[in-house]
Amino acid sequence: MASNKGQLVCQHLEGISRKALEDYQGIIKEFVKGRHGVYALYSRNGRLHYVGLASDLRNRLKTHLKDRHADTWDKFSVYLTINDSHLRDLESLILRIVSPKGN
Repeated sequence: MASNKGQLVCQHLEGISRKALEDYQGIIKEFVKGRHGVYALYSRNGRLHYVGLASDLRNRLKTHLKDRHADTWDKFSVYLTINDSHLRDLESLILRIVSPKGN
């Protein structure tokens, strides 16, 4: 059995279509329900548009279906963390490296 000790990201979903989130909200939301992590929204040309963090990914992803970013992305990825103690540091590092247009 693998140990999670020292591990920052424990699970992830990558390159999931917006349509899948809309059509299968129950399944995806159940996977991320109550979980902490960092997520990424990708524009239609496949470029990283927005990076965010959330202590409740389920509600945050649902919000992005209708907020100011709603028409700017068509795929997303989520990276679940063990806890939220390093979320801000992780998000800051990602933003420093890639500077997405939507942030």
